[in-house]
Amino acid sequence: MRHGDGSAGDADYGRIGHSYGAYRQPDPRIAAMIEAALGPAETVLNVGAGAGSYEPTDRRVTAVEPSASMRVQRPPRLAPAIDAVTERLPFGDDSFDAAMATFTIHQWTDLAGGLGEMRRVTRGPVVILTCDPFEVAAFWLNDYAPEVLATEARRYPPFEAIAEGLGTPVERVAVPIPFDCRDGFNEAYYGRPEMLLDPAARLACSAWSFVTADYAAAAVAALAADLDSGAWDARYGTLRTQPHYLGSLYLLVSSGKAG
Repeated sequence: MRHGDGSAGDADYGRIGHSYGAYRQPDPRIAAMIEAALGPAETVLNVGAGAGSYEPTDRRVTAVEPSASMRVQRPPRLAPAIDAVTERLPFGDDSFDAAMATFTIHQWTDLAGGLGEMRRVTRGPVVILTCDPFEVAAFWLNDYAPEVLATEARRYPPFEAIAEGLGTPVERVAVPIPFDCRDGFNEAYYGRPEMLLDPAARLACSAWSFVTADYAAAAVAALAADLDSGAWDARYGTLRTQPHYLGSLYLLVSSGKAG
């Protein structure tokens, strides 16, 4: 579906996306893994590009983003994004050396159609940053906001469906999340739970937009109480000194077309 600002998918970024760029900055360590997966590609398609996180600056990137509120948050150093949806990419076959999609496939209305389009227009690797729906609920936030993580798990497609949609072999690479991760998705705050008391930080994680305000308030109040009492630290305090966290975040790297 299309929302008022052109967002195509289940989240309305016209409503929730205005401060997205402030909290969802690309983390350089995750960016380095994406860059390595793209290989020597000179031309790259970024699908569901949002505000431009993780776009390489040393290659010719074409960005596609249907949400107007996200397109206007792209920094001046990046080329403007094309208003289009993944399921109908306005490019010819084999137009790009590689393609990428970061934190976006769970927004698509037609997963198989979008993946087929990415594969159609891309000669080489397709690189997708996403989460494993079967590992999402292992995060400590499940103690406080299980509906938020259940929403995430329902939205993220299983990796088998992604491989089937691309039609080429897919390598699964676990992405270590650094303690000071600049990209503010839920697991990025594994050792900084106080960040999830910030309404704007939560809203930059779209799954929070699917629960009611009363539910979110109760979850946040429970977390705040446990932080005040020390109960959170008694259970999870070692995470505050853990340099990396292996959660549900993965890179899926599809090889280029045969022949």
